[in-house]
Amino acid sequence: MAKIQRALLSVSDKTGLIPLARTLAAGGVELISTGGTAKALAAAGLPVTDVGTYTGFPEMLDGRVKTLHPKVHGGILARRDLPQHMAALEQHSIPTIDLLVVNLYPFVQTVSKEECSLEDAIENIDIGGPAMLRSAAKNHASVTVIVDPADYTTVLDELHMHSEVAASTRFALAKKVFAHTARYDGAISNYLTARDATGAVHPLPACFNWQGTRLQDLRYGEKNARSVRHRLQLRHAARRSRDRRGYDR
Repeated sequence: MAKIQRALLSVSDKTGLIPLARTLAAGGVELISTGGTAKALAAAGLPVTDVGTYTGFPEMLDGRVKTLHPKVHGGILARRDLPQHMAALEQHSIPTIDLLVVNLYPFVQTVSKEECSLEDAIENIDIGGPAMLRSAAKNHASVTVIVDPADYTTVLDELHMHSEVAASTRFALAKKVFAHTARYDGAISNYLTARDATGAVHPLPACFNWQGTRLQDLRYGEKNARSVRHRLQLRHAARRSRDRRGYDR
């Protein structure tokens, strides 16, 4: 089980953010946040520490660098069961971060717009978000990570009932993160490899990525090849509305 004392919240989709943060704050959880998320929390009257204040290093490069800092990733990645990890945190005055709530820049939604330029697309490639998500998912033994607002209730219910988040829940959330970041990177690859440096579009991406979802387990006697054909719902980068530019519409 993993108790939550400190949470970092940084979201583009703010659905359910305030109720989540309010419940966490009421339970004594310290809130750290970035940019617009921090402003939204402060506007709701919630106590929040801006990540620049937390790290002692201001946001820079028009927001390209906010959370890429040892005080963030050290606090996420440190294994709580290894004394040398905890000693390193203490030596460098790095608190642990026990809950990470992050969703990413809306890349697919951005490039789905007819007026989107190559420059617009590139500026909507999230760097710090995926890095934090992968750090937290890797260390799910100690950290709870949420990439989907639909999972807020699950985590809050467990905290309400047990004051902790179960290992099985943390593992399920971590798997969801890696699937999400893989899909996100696949969409970026599909978009960029269907263009040249000027933004001119090729009919097909040079490297096409898709992700499948298992709908049900094999029935007794079924073979794996048949399962692949009949039990997977293929999620192509653009599903039914995929256009020739290789991204979601």
